[in-house]
Amino acid sequence: MKQYLGVDIGGTAVKLGIVDASGTVLHRTEQSVSFDGYQTPILTTVQQACRSFLKDFDPTQLSGIGVSATGQIDSIQGVVAGTCGSLPGWTGSPIRAALQEQFSLPVTVANDANCMLLGEVWVGAAQGYTDVIGITLGTGVGGGILTGGRLLSGARGLAGEIGHFRLHAVDGIPCTCGAHGCWESYAATTALVRHAKAQDPAWCDGRTLFAAIEQGNPHAKQLLDAWIDEIAQGLSGLVHIFNPQLILVGGGVSAQQELLIAPLAEKVTASVMPAFAQGLQLRAAALKNDAGLVGAVYHFIQETGAVPCP
Repeated sequence: MKQYLGVDIGGTAVKLGIVDASGTVLHRTEQSVSFDGYQTPILTTVQQACRSFLKDFDPTQLSGIGVSATGQIDSIQGVVAGTCGSLPGWTGSPIRAALQEQFSLPVTVANDANCMLLGEVWVGAAQGYTDVIGITLGTGVGGGILTGGRLLSGARGLAGEIGHFRLHAVDGIPCTCGAHGCWESYAATTALVRHAKAQDPAWCDGRTLFAAIEQGNPHAKQLLDAWIDEIAQGLSGLVHIFNPQLILVGGGVSAQQELLIAPLAEKVTASVMPAFAQGLQLRAAALKNDAGLVGAVYHFIQETGAVPCP
């Protein structure tokens, strides 16, 4: 069975895995990309990590490299087109060219949230679906759109940057991208934590806030409900545009089935027009930490024509 190198480049770490043609991760490792405050360029760290990981493997036995990367990824050119200014030196990184030269293998590159969605479509919670909205809730809000069985990529592969549509454009708070009122400024996990810390410094992360909710703290529950409302309103708008069968929610917070996934599903269903609610499902993503590298490999397989689209 063919094997591929999956590379998932995030803002703090790069995950590497050998993935076979069935979507099984055979070997994996992880390395920090921020260990020296980004003084070493992220791409240099990634190349070194790949070299170290493959020292016990024969790269000539690999059929290719699929890369999932944070930021605005020009998947046509295989370069980082933008980052909202959050990762020093990352914009302009020639990921595909660098890895192709290093390993003499074909390489594809796609945005990490798009790869999360593709991984779920291949071997995760979205198998068998043709129209899916995938979102990741974390430092920001990432997204991927599957429509008619194909990933919506746009002219340069930049489509699906759903965290930056302006839900509060008139009077919204500043976003890292330079605009005001972007959805991720209200719907990211960091937005929830920001409001929580302002109310109680002890609520310094999502874990402490959810613990307070489970202990019956009404103020913590109000904060969570307001945050879920923001997520639901954005998703409702996307449902009216793309008419999906399924919404997948990823990110660490998606493990909160009772406190997040279930009430979010109810609010989205109640917010959309009745015809759009028929058959609509919302659930947590299934692949967790493997989603990006598995999806990167599936993107490679699709782009090189090895298997049909779902």
